[in-house]
Amino acid sequence: MQTPLRKDLETPLRGVRPNIVQSIRAFRVQDLQDAATSIGHHFLYANLAHAQTKQDVLDLIATQFTFPAHFGKNFDALYDCMTDPLHKSGPQPGFIVVLEQIPTTAKFDKEAREQLLDIFRDAADYWSDRKIPFRCFYSFL
Repeated sequence: MQTPLRKDLETPLRGVRPNIVQSIRAFRVQDLQDAATSIGHHFLYANLAHAQTKQDVLDLIATQFTFPAHFGKNFDALYDCMTDPLHKSGPQPGFIVVLEQIPTTAKFDKEAREQLLDIFRDAADYWSDRKIPFRCFYSFL
């Protein structure tokens, strides 16, 4: 009797650098979540489809990532929540982050979108310095 082949759950991450922020493109959210589970990484997901403004984006991320109540709801506080407190809480296995449907509204313009993604790029660099994988995938609405 043959043993059934086990689906390699890390397959979606094959060829993806361990510390990167990139468009989700051909990746499926469920596959990324399954990969995170399979390799023991944290999976953070935020659907931002209903956001219109920077404040909406930050509120949704804070809620969906379960940030503490004292979260300052600004980009500096977002960076802080994605880095230092997690680092101080003990060894981290790695992160797969999905920011789905980032708004493209007049109140959340290209500059705001780039600032948001820069926070996650900076977080990827932070974790890279500590040899912890941090992959962030995003899509625009």
